[in-house]
Amino acid sequence: MLTTPQDTDDSLRPDRVEDYFRDGAAPVEALLWWQLERQDALQIALRALFQGPAGLTRLRLWVFFELMALRESRLTREALNQAFHVLRDEALDNVLKRLREAELLVWDSTAQTYAVTPLAQQVVGLLQPLTQEQAPDGDLASLLAGVAGAHQLGTLQPAQLQHLLAQLSRLYDEFADAIASGSEFALRRARTRFEKALTLVDRAGEALGAIIAQAESAGEARLERLARELGLAQARLLAMASQFNRALQQADRQRVTLGSTGITTTDVRRWLQSQGDLAALMAGGLQRPVHPVLVAQRDLVDTAEAEFERDRPKPSEAAALPQGQAAPTGELAVMQLPPDMDQMQALLTTWAASDPVERDLTPAILGGSYARAAYRAQLLPLLGDAQARHLKGATGDMARQPWSVRWSAEQGEVDDEFVKWMSRGVLTPESPAT
Repeated sequence: MLTTPQDTDDSLRPDRVEDYFRDGAAPVEALLWWQLERQDALQIALRALFQGPAGLTRLRLWVFFELMALRESRLTREALNQAFHVLRDEALDNVLKRLREAELLVWDSTAQTYAVTPLAQQVVGLLQPLTQEQAPDGDLASLLAGVAGAHQLGTLQPAQLQHLLAQLSRLYDEFADAIASGSEFALRRARTRFEKALTLVDRAGEALGAIIAQAESAGEARLERLARELGLAQARLLAMASQFNRALQQADRQRVTLGSTGITTTDVRRWLQSQGDLAALMAGGLQRPVHPVLVAQRDLVDTAEAEFERDRPKPSEAAALPQGQAAPTGELAVMQLPPDMDQMQALLTTWAASDPVERDLTPAILGGSYARAAYRAQLLPLLGDAQARHLKGATGDMARQPWSVRWSAEQGEVDDEFVKWMSRGVLTPESPAT
């Protein structure tokens, strides 16, 4: 039988990693490659646990986790036989032998006991997610927990922040695709996960701020840069909340109500998705057989004579239309913009009327919460926008304000409860000619 390179057993290949690279040399100058080379013992231990068929791998993991949960520091063979009495002796011997070869267990021939090695403690920490229940947001929760825990223990590495930053970027792209799809059901599924992600990131916000402060004091430039990028990624996720609201409102406007029943197309689609077999709904409705009826001529004549001779009811007389009734009082719910835009316009109008001089951006942006400050900062590009000035409503009024914003490259601390650090900037009044 012919085999392809993919079908060849990995154990038959030469154990030279350089053969996999085009230049015949491993990237020893790469930091990640150097870090993997230093963890050779850990890789051997993981390979010893996971190599082989799926059933044997699960057996090794079960024995390993149960063994690590035993409280005794020294274990005799009788204690192991009692702890794993459900296993056959030869199966337990094979697993213990594999753990000893991987240096996860050591055998003291003098005391005739087994002992767990520090390498096994490190491996059980890596494999801990295998014993936890999988959640939809488990990927982000585990990364945030690792970053926060490593920061508290003082063992935080830039690679952990890099992995967390990459996961936040992937989540942002996933939510952006859901918004662009226009599907109401995709939007609602993504909105649920989005709210959970925001909750997790918000809980880890204090840890991220502490990481930035610690990196600044310790002079770790790379760690500080990654922590600041995480802050920017968090701000991007917060700003996406308004995009979800607009997309859901657009989906609500496209929903169609079927007659006067109150049932919408969304309800019909949700009901159809709950049905297991859609074809079964058409059972007996695709075709109706014809049942012939045979009637004699005399029967037809008798029926016709009876139809002509029977008393027919008088047609009903035309009735006048009912009188009009007053419609019940009610309230019309109208979508409104957040009050922050009106508050900012009132502040800018007051400044322009009292003393139109150059002013600091801080009073116009800060106040309330971090999300409200971020929303006000997003409104500033509307000032002086030539295209938006021709619009009607609050957006056009904002663009017609006689102010222009100018940001600075300088940054510094601010006196606010929710924002500790921001870029400097000023509001400059426009001349009447402008």
